Amino acid sequence: MSGIGPVESVDSPETDGSYEVIGGDSPHLTDRWYALPQRTRRAVLAAAAVAVVALGAVLLPLHDRRQDDPAPPVPWPANITEWRYIGLAQTTDTPTTTGFFRFAVTVDSGPPVAIRVIGAAFDGLTAQAVPNPSFTVRTGTTRRVTVEISVSDCSGLPLNADLAFLDVTLRNTRAIQHHSFIFGSAYSKDLSQLLHRACGTTKARPGLRPSGSAGSQNVDRG
Repeated sequence: MSGIGPVESVDSPETDGSYEVIGGDSPHLTDRWYALPQRTRRAVLAAAAVAVVALGAVLLPLHDRRQDDPAPPVPWPANITEWRYIGLAQTTDTPTTTGFFRFAVTVDSGPPVAIRVIGAAFDGLTAQAVPNPSFTVRTGTTRRVTVEISVSDCSGLPLNADLAFLDVTLRNTRAIQHHSFIFGSAYSKDLSQLLHRACGTTKARPGLRPSGSAGSQNVDRG
């Protein structure tokens, strides 16, 4: 039969058994993993388990510590409130028995502090913040406050005030405190002028150094 050659076996050594692969890529990670010996895979899994346990032992105490650490306590209002005397307020038609004194009040930290002036250095004097007897100072701010001090009774007052102070109540979310803020020579001098003006013609006792409450704090030596 012409035109027909011998039938060659598919396994003939002369036949190139290779073929081209289109779109082929490198072996996947899972293929490489399963290509490892079983002993090697067991060793890798054991090492990974030890690493996970060790990491958990480190992170768990840190997590518990963060949950157990309490929030810092709210500070006492008297510890974060400062008063500074500025000087006499400019007023007109002021009675001889009344003076207006200016202060700067600052709250250093913690929540806002509500403040009320309840008294001055001596019996026979009344004191209140004006126009609002109670006011609030926010954290990190300074508020200027005018305090009206009036002489109600000269019989128990010295004409010369030394280290005069103001009695106030301070309130924040921690507590309500009664506190005395002591001021230095500038405030004492201006208060003495009021006492001389109101009581100079009456019989007044000699000047004595007033003593504040147990929580007194000298915040202004000017």
